[in-house]
Parts: sequence; C-alpha cells; structure tokens
Amino acid sequence: MTDDTDRHNAKMAKKKAARDKIMATKTDEKGLIIVHTGKGKGKSSAAFGMIFRHIAWGQPCAVVQFIKGGMESGEKKLITERFAEECPFYAMGEGFTWETQDKERDIEMAGAAWEKAKELIRDERNAMVLLDEINIALRYGYIDLADVLTFLRDEKPPMTHVVLTGRNAAEELIEAADLVTEMELVKHPFRSGVKAQRGVEF
Repeated sequence: MTDDTDRHNAKMAKKKAARDKIMATKTDEKGLIIVHTGKGKGKSSAAFGMIFRHIAWGQPCAVVQFIKGGMESGEKKLITERFAEECPFYAMGEGFTWETQDKERDIEMAGAAWEKAKELIRDERNAMVLLDEINIALRYGYIDLADVLTFLRDEKPPMTHVVLTGRNAAEELIEAADLVTEMELVKHPFRSGVKAQRGVEF
C-alpha cells in the first residue's frame, strides 16, 4: 500500500509541476466574447451562472433578453427582486415568433433590445453583459449580424465580457468569439411528453 501511495504522490507531484508551468504562462486578462449555442439544454442556465458569479463578487453586470422576455423565469425573479442595482435586467422580447405571430413587431422589439445592449456594453462599469437568445434573433434576421460583429470588434470595451446565447450561432460569430461552448442534446424529457418545469427550464 505504501508503494502505491508513493507512486501516486510522485505522479501527482509531477502533474502539478507541469500544470504550474503551464499556468505561469497564462498572465493576460481581457474582456471575452462568449457564445453558448447548440441544441442541448443549459445555454442560458450556464450564462446566468456567470452573471451570478459577477453579482457575488460585487462586479456590476446586466442582462438583455431578446426572445424570452414574455415569460417569467427564476433568474429574472431573483435578479429583479434581490439584485436589481447590481444587475439591471431588460426583458425585451415577447416570446418566440410562432407565439407572437407578428414579424414586424418581433423585428422592432429585437432592434430595441440591441440598442439597449449596445448602451450597456459601452458602459465600462459593466463587467459582463448577457445577451440572452440573441442568436435566435440573428438567425431570423431581426438584427443585422454584420452590425453585431462590427460593434463587438470596434466598440466593446477591452475588459467587458459579453455573453451571447441561443441555438444556431452564426459561424462568423463563432469565429469572432474567444470562448464557444456547444450544448449537445443527448436526452430530453420533452420528447417523452414532459412539459417545461419551474426550477428546471425556467
């Protein structure tokens, strides 16, 4: 048993030394463009996790919802009731297109959400701005992808993190991003007839 422990400790010490050497080279800091996409659940949930980290560290942040604004969610409830000063929350969508049945209204609302998003991102006091479901608005052409890319490249403050969520992120956005995660759908209860449930989906 002692030999096994000694071998394990030596292996871990070697691994730690290699890891420390790698970590010593990672010294830069910058505001990241972060994309959460894919068909799997968890894109917005993961993004809100980072928002709550910012709140916990006393770092100002903000949220703009492009599509889901018409429905209540646990994240919105907690932030608006407990952390409204630390994290302004703008729910500017009215639901998915198949629910609103009004494309012109959807375009108008998405445009207003994008204007608010630009205002919040330009404000260097915000350490992070979450653009929830913006990828859907981009996919439907409600806002111009080129405008979004140009703004993020030319006007985003150097230390501001911007998180963009939603399925079908454009390849150009993925290319421009610093951190991209694709949520893969393996299994979902909806396919077995289970509806979206409070505390899990919203």
